[in-house]
Amino acid sequence: MKLSPSTLSFALLAALAAPAAHAEIAIDSIADSEVSFEGLIQADGYWYNNDLSSLDGKTGDGTTNDFGMRRAELVLKGKGPGNVEWVLGYDAKASKFLDVNAKYKWRGNANNFIQFGQFKQPNSLEELSSTKNNDFVSKAMITNTFALSRRLGVGVGYGDNNWGVNASIFGDELTRNLAEGSGYGARGFWAPINDKGNILHFGLSYVSYDAKIADTNARLIDTARFRARPDADFATRLIDTGKLTNTTSISTVGGEAMWVKGPFKLQTEYMKTEAKRSAGFDNFTGSGGYISGVWNITGETWGYKAGVPTTPLPNEPASGMWQVGLRYDTLDLNDGLIQAGKMNTVTAGINWYWRSNFKFMLNYVKVNSTKLGISDDPNVIEGRVQFYF
Repeated sequence: MKLSPSTLSFALLAALAAPAAHAEIAIDSIADSEVSFEGLIQADGYWYNNDLSSLDGKTGDGTTNDFGMRRAELVLKGKGPGNVEWVLGYDAKASKFLDVNAKYKWRGNANNFIQFGQFKQPNSLEELSSTKNNDFVSKAMITNTFALSRRLGVGVGYGDNNWGVNASIFGDELTRNLAEGSGYGARGFWAPINDKGNILHFGLSYVSYDAKIADTNARLIDTARFRARPDADFATRLIDTGKLTNTTSISTVGGEAMWVKGPFKLQTEYMKTEAKRSAGFDNFTGSGGYISGVWNITGETWGYKAGVPTTPLPNEPASGMWQVGLRYDTLDLNDGLIQAGKMNTVTAGINWYWRSNFKFMLNYVKVNSTKLGISDDPNVIEGRVQFYF
């Protein structure tokens, strides 16, 4: 399924014409379900000051760049009948399905539900948070490398406003030839402090699933691979395990914490992944984490729902909401005979949420990576323009 440029143009025109475009666009009530439409368009630019490798994958050392569409997400949502909600999402840029599921809630709380279909699995605070409100242009390396995103399955949740436990069983990703392997996962979270502008959150998660990669003949084989870009979504990967054959299963444990105090947010995560291999092959273990701080210069604070932060609209739409942020990010893919590399990055960023629909991001990333004793230390300037409706 691919959407033509004319289809995307029509969607954009419809969004711009909507009087309250910051929220989803209401369509109609169909079979007692209030149907709405929303979208997320992101365009990125990257300017690389290469060191050893060429991050654009085309030219040699020196200054190079990449430009392109990052996401073009179109989503239909429905509320009702009763406590039923459903969603059908598709990313026209990546040609893949997003959330495609139905959910039933009870007790009037977002933490009590059962859902069927494709949805984000219960792991990683950053992965579960809304993409349109990412603090930095690229998610952290552990999120992109170890966190499990959308899979087809069944999930349940139980909890209250300050705590919750989610669990799921899942199979492959809905779009063919993408993520493969069945498994299960669980996440628990607790917010001992949960007041407006004053939040303290802790979480633990665990996922385990079969290691499956399609070979050149589209046959699924017991193989895993872990690799990472230097916190730049279009860049080539600087550290890479290669294909770990005879891998039977992958398991990841994660810990997370977040503190919000007025316009300040401090957030951190750690993940450790183990790839179990057949007899005669050593298991592989990789780990990493990040810590980040964000300050809303214009004074806004965050909310909290279902174990993740929610980003507010600007207090003054005409001038918008301004943020500055700093993140330290690290990933280690060295383990025994597998010397895939280690990478650390420091990212400084500034975000501008203008009115209800637009976001502009500018990041500077300082990279330090080492593989087999050879250092590769590029710098990256990143920009993103976002339109949301």
